[in-house]
Amino acid sequence: MNEQTKNIVSKLLRVVIAIIYVQTLYFKFSGHPDSVYIFSKLGLEPFGRIGIGVFELITAFLLILPATYIYGIVLSLGVISGAIASHLGPLGIEVLGDGGKVFYLAVIVWVASFILALLHREEIKALLLKYMGKK
Repeated sequence: MNEQTKNIVSKLLRVVIAIIYVQTLYFKFSGHPDSVYIFSKLGLEPFGRIGIGVFELITAFLLILPATYIYGIVLSLGVISGAIASHLGPLGIEVLGDGGKVFYLAVIVWVASFILALLHREEIKALLLKYMGKK
């Protein structure tokens, strides 16, 4: 893949992920009953709901900003892996009759984040080495 195509795909995926994260924030921050149910079932209500919402908001901003998108990719993989694990565990795929919509959105975010990690693997490797004290 040439550099121009890589940049276009990267920007598109980052925007898609950020939009999905941001559109879920209303539910988390407003205390929507569905969100309260999910986090109560996980034993994380209300601090987990709000805390994860804050992480998702930070992730969305990091993904959009050119200077920080690498951090956003790494954070997104971590945040969304936790969400998927929750759905594969105590929540189940379908929550409150949503037909699995929330789970499938999480899968879309995970796949997009993974593709971004592959596209930017050298930058991520350099970032990890930097924080591990190696050059």
